[in-house]
Amino acid sequence: MNRLAWPLAALTGTVGFLLALVAMRSDPSSLPLLPPTAKTETTPLVVQTASSDAPATPGVDFAAVAARLNASVVNVDAAARGDSRGRASQSQWRRDLADDATTPHEGTGSGFFIDASGFILTNYHVIDDADRVTVTLSDGRAFRATVIGIDPALDVALLKIGSGERFPTAVLGDSNRLQVGQWVCAIGNPLGYVHSVTVGVVSFLGRKLFDQTLDAYIQTDAAISLGNSGGPLIDAGGRVIGITTAISSQAANIGFAIPIGQVLSVLPQLRERGRVSRGDLGLGVTRITPALGSALGLTVDHGALVHTVTPDSAAERAGLQPYDVIVAADDEPMQTDEAFLRHITLRSPGTIVSLRVVHDAAARTVVVKLGDRPIPAAFRSRLRAQDARPAVAREQGPFGLVVRDLDPGSGLRRSLPSTIQGVVVVEVDAAGPARQARIRPGALVLEINRRPTPTAADFEAALAHVAGGKAVAVLIYDPITEQRYLATIVPDRNE
Repeated sequence: MNRLAWPLAALTGTVGFLLALVAMRSDPSSLPLLPPTAKTETTPLVVQTASSDAPATPGVDFAAVAARLNASVVNVDAAARGDSRGRASQSQWRRDLADDATTPHEGTGSGFFIDASGFILTNYHVIDDADRVTVTLSDGRAFRATVIGIDPALDVALLKIGSGERFPTAVLGDSNRLQVGQWVCAIGNPLGYVHSVTVGVVSFLGRKLFDQTLDAYIQTDAAISLGNSGGPLIDAGGRVIGITTAISSQAANIGFAIPIGQVLSVLPQLRERGRVSRGDLGLGVTRITPALGSALGLTVDHGALVHTVTPDSAAERAGLQPYDVIVAADDEPMQTDEAFLRHITLRSPGTIVSLRVVHDAAARTVVVKLGDRPIPAAFRSRLRAQDARPAVAREQGPFGLVVRDLDPGSGLRRSLPSTIQGVVVVEVDAAGPARQARIRPGALVLEINRRPTPTAADFEAALAHVAGGKAVAVLIYDPITEQRYLATIVPDRNE
């Protein structure tokens, strides 16, 4: 057989086999029988597919939730003339919005209406030390906000805008009923992308980050970024169950929200007093674990174990001492140290509290008058309910800027097209309305509410027709980009 014989024979055999398969496909009876020992079974794959119009998760429609709540979510812009604003920094967690530690400071966050008359909840760190707070609605309208109350310890602030109209509000839910694994979504302005919606689940409940005695954060894997702070965390029923406030700086999709139940507990104080006072005993307590209970020979396995008593505190005056175990407060059983701390901090200073205390095998009742929870030194100077509305600098006017006529012989005038007739901005207040409208020195103001401003006198005449607190359209020319654009300014009132 020559060198081509074997390949040709193989090819002929293959073709014949394929032809036989084709024949058997048309005549099943011609299929060969398998040997009796070669038994086979065919199990079909079961693949479930959803129709294109079916929700991704049965029973959860976050598209409807977002559509219903979007109008109640606002953008919060804060500006300060000071530098770096003394924000507390954390190595592992971030809840600041500082985009630059140099002057002036500008930050942005989120918030949401809780009352139709214009009350808004946000994070304290969003408006911390701000000289100006501006709230922008989903329809683009901007309002100057008043800071009604702040609680740095919980990181909550209550704002108010007033225009005589009724605003859409978010429905508040019950954060105490949350469960790990429950679906949630966040709406906010991450990195300036306004009204972004992200979806995830509750990853953990009661997470401690900053204050071990107060924190009970909701952890979620719904994406939260800088700018989300102060926005709502919402359950599948469209109810706000938290305020997004912190993110992990070491991992993606690890965010935290303040339970709305904690916020509601201090809301009356924020509204009426502008700050929050909490009861305090001057105790350091910890959870009783089986190992700790065994090591200390404790006779109870639940309650708050006292490890520190602050000198000259309410606890010391009441005779409490280390290794006391507080098992009840006001006849309410205390299973853990967290339950006990929550019971105390929800009461006002001066409240009389009855404690059931076990020390070794002896039990006793202790009656104590609560003191005032200490305020961290970093927050003491900031605890003031104030209108974040600085006095208007006379020379800068309601826009917070200074303009002058273009010098006909200047290089700027020669570099501009002859069609550009306006006044040049020479100074901008670091926390003024123009700064928040992104107007910078060197820009030219061409018109104010359609009124041309070719000279400084025309600019002042146009300002005379502007009402403080109401949005103004300003036509700007940027010599760097050689483009015109319309800026919206909410001018200060002369108050």
